[in-house]
Amino acid sequence: MAELLDPGIQDKRLTSKPIHCGEAPSMPRSILIVEDNELACKQLERVLENDPLILVDSVSDGNKALEALGEKNYSIVITDLRMPEMDGMDLIREVQKRRWPVTVIVITGHGSIDEAVEAIRMGAYDFLTKPIDIGHLKMVVQRALKERALQDEVAFLRTQLHGSYSFHSIISKNPHMHAVFELINNLSQTNTTVLIEGETGTGKEKVAEAIHQTSINSSGPFIAVNCAALPETLLESELFGHEKGAFTNAIGQRRGRFEMAHGGAIFLDEIGDVPAAMQAKLLRVLQDRRFERVGGTESIEVDVRVIAATNRPLQRLVKEGTFRQDLFYRLNVVKIDLPPLREKIEDIPLLATHFAEKFAPPGEPPKRIAPQAMEVMLNYHWPGNIRELENAIERACVTSRDNMIQLENLPPELSGPAAPQVPFHINIERPLPDLVRESVGAIEKQYLRKALKKARGNVGRCAKICGVSRRSITAKLVEYKLDKAAFKEK
Repeated sequence: MAELLDPGIQDKRLTSKPIHCGEAPSMPRSILIVEDNELACKQLERVLENDPLILVDSVSDGNKALEALGEKNYSIVITDLRMPEMDGMDLIREVQKRRWPVTVIVITGHGSIDEAVEAIRMGAYDFLTKPIDIGHLKMVVQRALKERALQDEVAFLRTQLHGSYSFHSIISKNPHMHAVFELINNLSQTNTTVLIEGETGTGKEKVAEAIHQTSINSSGPFIAVNCAALPETLLESELFGHEKGAFTNAIGQRRGRFEMAHGGAIFLDEIGDVPAAMQAKLLRVLQDRRFERVGGTESIEVDVRVIAATNRPLQRLVKEGTFRQDLFYRLNVVKIDLPPLREKIEDIPLLATHFAEKFAPPGEPPKRIAPQAMEVMLNYHWPGNIRELENAIERACVTSRDNMIQLENLPPELSGPAAPQVPFHINIERPLPDLVRESVGAIEKQYLRKALKKARGNVGRCAKICGVSRRSITAKLVEYKLDKAAFKEK
């Protein structure tokens, strides 16, 4: 009886290193061998079971394989093509028909390569020719397990989109975001002013909408205004309205956004870009909940929750003298900080799956994301945050020719080489020790500033963040002339 494994390396099979699953989870993964040759089946079992993270079952034909697949979740099926009862080709057809999440690897003889190629066209992952090279077997299984793990993760995330990771159209599994969800729930019985800070594209308006949807005034209107998109001459009229004849082209009375938001909420996006004169008028509205239309004398009172957002820290703008301190205090009653996407990479597969569903044509299933494409997205820094990810998936859905988003469907900048980040100028005229000492000092100072900000000026917590002693932090504060008191309110 012919040996399945390559005789030249067969004796090494029990002493070779285990098959590691790359980035696959450290939980055991199950493999089903479908082979009617008992000796060949045993040989495959012995090689695969050498890895403690792989559990192996075996059956002798396609019908028994379908029964096993219906009873247990397998990551990989390794099947011979030619078997009695149901052969490997029919097995692949059934697996595809039933849409089972399992990777199929085909075993074939040299005389049936054409059949193996046909099997791949039908959905098989790869094929192995007899006699099987152990090294090649392990490489194929390792790669298949890694990609299966990513596909399983995407499938799992799809089931979670409308479950525990979804909160009023906001999708996240990040602990920081779940704390934001809890805070939003705590705001539901109040009409408190909220300030949202976060980089462009982090979903500030989505959070503002969630605050309104969970509030006691959710039946009222939600009015959004982009303060940066309007010049100062139009912003006042947009917010407060105007009377007939108040200015050129004011041919009739017009209600402003505050008046339209009565009984609900107004969202002031990019509040940091509001001119100084308008800041004073906004302050009065926040204090008294009343205003006059442009060109009018009647005082209009409104019941409205104000939600403001900015992509620049308002406290920094206050220190720079471009934003009123008293207005900042009125806005900063409850503050929500939104992390950038690069700080919550666990959300990338979840969001990518959501956007693939969003951009699926009507009546068609959403496109799946190839493991290589997902890996590139996980390693990208996303300067445009969630908005950039959404645009990338929309582009990929349009350019993909089948039901799978491949690496080439993503924007080229995602897989291109990252721009080198050199935080200091290299001056070859200076001695290297001086340059190194200066660079280390700059990095230490920047790190300390961020750690102090996170610790709100508490030296003990700052020391824990930095992983050094409290005495070392105190010495560094003196060396770099950093005042811990300046970070208490940041």
